[in-house]
Amino acid sequence: MKAIQVDGENLVWADFERPLCGPGQLRIEVAASAINRADLMQRKGGYPPPPGASPIMGLECSGTVTELGEGVSSFAVGDEVCALLAGGGYAEEVVVPAGQVLPVPKGVSIVDAAALPEVFATAYLNLYIEAALAPTERVIIHAGASGVGTAALQMLKHSNNPSFVTVGNQSKLDQCMALGAEAGSIRHDGSFLPAAQAWAEHGVDVILDPVGGQYLSDNLTVLGLGGRLVLIGLMSGATAEANLGLLMMKRARVIGSTLRARPIGEKALVMDGLKRDVWPRLEDGSIKPIVEARFPMAQTADAHALMATNETVGKILLTR
Repeated sequence: MKAIQVDGENLVWADFERPLCGPGQLRIEVAASAINRADLMQRKGGYPPPPGASPIMGLECSGTVTELGEGVSSFAVGDEVCALLAGGGYAEEVVVPAGQVLPVPKGVSIVDAAALPEVFATAYLNLYIEAALAPTERVIIHAGASGVGTAALQMLKHSNNPSFVTVGNQSKLDQCMALGAEAGSIRHDGSFLPAAQAWAEHGVDVILDPVGGQYLSDNLTVLGLGGRLVLIGLMSGATAEANLGLLMMKRARVIGSTLRARPIGEKALVMDGLKRDVWPRLEDGSIKPIVEARFPMAQTADAHALMATNETVGKILLTR
């Protein structure tokens, strides 16, 4: 098969060994994959795949089932599906555990379904499982116009959770408000803290943060009693000073979370939750995949360059 491979500074569409389909797995003929910021990190050598995962980039895909491994009965050859991957999406074919696969929602195209698995799984895991979010609790979503951000905003709207976003410009803020955010702050205008405190006088309950670094102090300040900060990325750095007294006085929690290296069983539980709680909303159109652009897979380098501008809203897809 062919797959995108790193050749120095270049990305090339070249021959790669076809993966075997083992017990509990299924093979997908890829229709589309999607870019995540982790792919840009992996390309630079900063985010290696977990042991046993494909070295090919790509943490999600959509396509058609072409082969079932021993013991797989939940899908059939010919089914249109989308999948959460530990790697391998930038390719003609991918093999994945069946528990990480969901049917393409009715009303969503097979290509656009590639925009769903990674960001909705990440948002669902960290808001509703790790942070144990309850209805009416207030949430801050940093990088609200990202793929994870736009997924989270739509889910929060339906779970009755008011949300505040931080974004890079007014256009992104307007789009986030259209997706359900109540208020927000533009990072180039300075700290989000005053606006967030005005929005949530008694503090917020949950913060979903892919930024880290410089946001830590303000995050702890704006958390309310019993608040939870879920750290899912380090876009602004891995070190920061914090007032630990705030954690104690507020009985707050800081939760570090990653998805890629989790055991198959944990990922399957997240996917089951998505199928139960989110897929019906995708099928009735009240939640939608948010897609900024689509590129042929052979133009992956151009798609990476677009993501690196930080000017996108939602997902960038790679199509076969």
